[in-house]
Amino acid sequence: MDMHDIPPVDPKVESKILRKFDLWLLALLATMYLCNALDKTNLGNAKTDGFDKAIGLVGNQYYQLITAFYAPFCVMGTPITILIKKFTAARVLPIMALSFGALSMCSAAVKNFGGILTIRLLLAVAEAAVLPGTIFYLSTFYTRAELARRVGIFYAAASIAGAFGGLIAYGVFQAKHAALQGWQILFLTEGGFTIFVAILMALILPRSPSHARFLSEEEKAICEARLLRDGTTEITSNTTVKQAFRQILTEWQTIFWFGIEFCLGVPLASVSNFLPQVVARLGYSTVKTNLYTVAPNVVGACCLVIFSQSSDRFRERSIHLIVPLALTLIGFIVLGTIDVEAHINVSYFACFLLCMGSFSPSVLLCSWAANNTPDPTKRAVLVAITVGFGNAAGLVSSNVFQAKDEPKYIPALVCSAVFGAAAITGVALFGSYMRIDNWRRDRQQGVRLTSKDVDTAKLKDGIRDPNWRWMY
Repeated sequence: MDMHDIPPVDPKVESKILRKFDLWLLALLATMYLCNALDKTNLGNAKTDGFDKAIGLVGNQYYQLITAFYAPFCVMGTPITILIKKFTAARVLPIMALSFGALSMCSAAVKNFGGILTIRLLLAVAEAAVLPGTIFYLSTFYTRAELARRVGIFYAAASIAGAFGGLIAYGVFQAKHAALQGWQILFLTEGGFTIFVAILMALILPRSPSHARFLSEEEKAICEARLLRDGTTEITSNTTVKQAFRQILTEWQTIFWFGIEFCLGVPLASVSNFLPQVVARLGYSTVKTNLYTVAPNVVGACCLVIFSQSSDRFRERSIHLIVPLALTLIGFIVLGTIDVEAHINVSYFACFLLCMGSFSPSVLLCSWAANNTPDPTKRAVLVAITVGFGNAAGLVSSNVFQAKDEPKYIPALVCSAVFGAAAITGVALFGSYMRIDNWRRDRQQGVRLTSKDVDTAKLKDGIRDPNWRWMY
């Protein structure tokens, strides 16, 4: 379709389409990601109820479980995302959700280290492509100027999961059952709800805007024009996966996408996996420890939405990445340098800083990468590999949190802070380059253009096109 054959879009019609997408797609996907985060991180809540002792874990076996999870989680994300590109997210994502919901329920029946290790490995495979697959899926519905805030809302579900996880654990662990322990009820409850959401996804999610039953034919045509104007070079990409891999691996900017994501992934994984253990340093009981993880996670989720909304509003990514990364860095420095028991209020505030800053960077970086990759196939592959590097950072986080360092975890806090500082440096360098390169192109052509001034349908040559402008 030639986008210029379609008359200008009525803002009211466009707003109506976005409301439909937000209602039918975003709300359901965010609920799925909430379940995903609960099923992935409920091990930390279960540990506070004696899960590790109940199945006989000794030494570093609990930390080995977290480490083992990240190996297939890193490796399987890209191939499964490619399957999502081929068979559509509407088919693959519900199957994945059904799988990790069932596996979470199976966790309630484990008796030893071998059993929970097997389940965690399978769970990693089932969950590996949830984030990159969903980001790619959303990029086929929303424009570049709309993507970050939607991915932010979607990802906020994972942040809220920390709060919900704490609240659910708080309620479950106070319940008494003759046959089941609290941690078993926790696994069954969260896994069962995930299966329910997976069924809804299978019934509701459309393959693409042109297959959405809730859109009229006119609205479907408008959706295609919107994406060609500010989102993609073409609706159906002619680029093969092999070609996409070759292009990505031969471009210098790939080093920045992967390197920054890996560095920011370490503090994110540290907060996601070990916040209950960090809060436990404050000396509260098991029930209160889980309860006190709620507020930092809620505030972190709110900051995630604010940063992503602001990033889309100003069509700016790099500064919106640096600010939250700096907040997290300060939080790790505070927790690593003060006497936590003597300064409980300051320490708890540092936990807020960790959550305020750690949740949004991955969302913004993936949106940043997607925004500067208009080809659909290449975008799917790039986002998948980038998220894979972020997942790989979990291997670092899970290995620096050691039983011998309990309860202070000083080496882990220092390591997380160093990687956060490296991420800030990478973002600052890459963002500065993009600004300078845009300025250079403007000067050569005698114009002043930004990314929103150039239709993505005309950028099939990518950065080699003289009209290319980075979205920085």
